[in-house]
Amino acid sequence: MSPSITTSSEANGNVSSATARAAASAAATAGAAGPQPVTMAKALNTAMVHAMQSDKSVLVFGEDVGKLGGVFRITDGLMATFGEQRCFDTPLAESGIVGMAVGMAINGMRPVVEMQFDAFAYPAFEQIVSHVAKMHNRTKGKVKLPMVIRVPYAGGIGGVEHHCDSSESYYAHTAGLKVYTPATAADAYRMLREAIDSDDPVMFMEPKKLYWSKDLVDLERLREDYEAKADRGTSMEGRAAVARSGTDATLIAYGPSVPAALAAAAAAAEEGRSLEVVDIRTIVPFDDETVAASVRKTGRAVVIAEAHGFASVSSEIVARVQERCFHYLAAPIRRVTGFDVPYPAPKLEHYYLPGVDRILDAVDDLQWED
Repeated sequence: MSPSITTSSEANGNVSSATARAAASAAATAGAAGPQPVTMAKALNTAMVHAMQSDKSVLVFGEDVGKLGGVFRITDGLMATFGEQRCFDTPLAESGIVGMAVGMAINGMRPVVEMQFDAFAYPAFEQIVSHVAKMHNRTKGKVKLPMVIRVPYAGGIGGVEHHCDSSESYYAHTAGLKVYTPATAADAYRMLREAIDSDDPVMFMEPKKLYWSKDLVDLERLREDYEAKADRGTSMEGRAAVARSGTDATLIAYGPSVPAALAAAAAAAEEGRSLEVVDIRTIVPFDDETVAASVRKTGRAVVIAEAHGFASVSSEIVARVQERCFHYLAAPIRRVTGFDVPYPAPKLEHYYLPGVDRILDAVDDLQWED
C-alpha cells in the first residue's frame, strides 16, 4: 500500500502561518554549518524531518502533534512541511492510535506515533503487548511491524501523577519490543533514525526533562554519517557508551539518570575518586559486553534509574552484571532508584529522584575498606 504524499505547505491552508514560520526556522537551523548548541527536542524534530524526507512511507500522528506541534513541540512544523496526510492529529484514544499504526505498518507504512505522556500510554497497553509485540512471531516472520511509539517519560519537570511515570520496565519485559532511551541530543537524533528504519517495533522513551538540555551537535553531519552507515548496512543499535572513563567504580545509567551519574562522577573526582559512567542507550537490545567490560575493570558498580527499584530494569541490570562479573566484584552491586511509591507531588519529587548525594552515598557503601 503506497500512500498519496503531499510535501508542500501550500497544500495546507488551515496550517497557521506561525507554524509555517517555525518550520522554516527549523529548516534553517538544521542547515547551519558546523556544531551548534542543539536541544534534544530539536534533534528529535530534525530526525523526523530527515526520516520523512528520506522515506515517503514515514508518517507521524498522535494527540496534538499536528497544528500544535505536540505538547513539548517535538513535532513542530511537520504538518506545515509535509502536509496533513503525513502528520496529523488524532482523537484522544491511545488504543485507537496504536491500533491504527499496527494496520498501517502491516500495509507498508512506517508510522511514528506519540503517546503525549508516559502514563497516557496505558490505555494502549493491550494493543502494544498483544499485537505490536507479537505480530512478527505470530505470523512466523511473514509480517513485519516497522513502527515507533514515542513516549515522553520520567520526572523532573514538576508534573503531577500520570505525567511523570517511568514505564520502561513494562515494555522491556515484553518480548518482541525494542526499547530505546537517549540521554544526549546526538544520540536522540541517531537513535530515532534507527528506530524509524527498524523493521521491528520500537518503544522510544524520551526523557522529557532533557528535552531542553543542549549539546554541541552538527545535525547535517549527523545526517550524512547516519545515512552513509545505513547504506552500508551498519548500525549502532544495542551499543552502550562509556560517557566518562574511570577506574574505581562504574555508574550504570540510562536516559534521564545519565546527567545525574555524570554529575556524581564529577563530584567524586573532586574527592579523589575515579568513577566510570556507562550510558546504556538501548535497554532492549542490551549491551552486556560494554557494561561487563567496565565492571570487570573497576570491580564495583552502582545502577541508577528513576523508575521504582522492585522488579525493574535496574534489577535486570544487576542480575546480568552479577552473572558475568561475579569473580571481578569487590563489593555487592548497589542501586539508586526511585522509591517504591506512586510518583510524588511536584514539591516532593526532588526527594524521590536519584541525585548526586544519594549516588555518592551508594558509592561510599561499596566496601572500600576491603
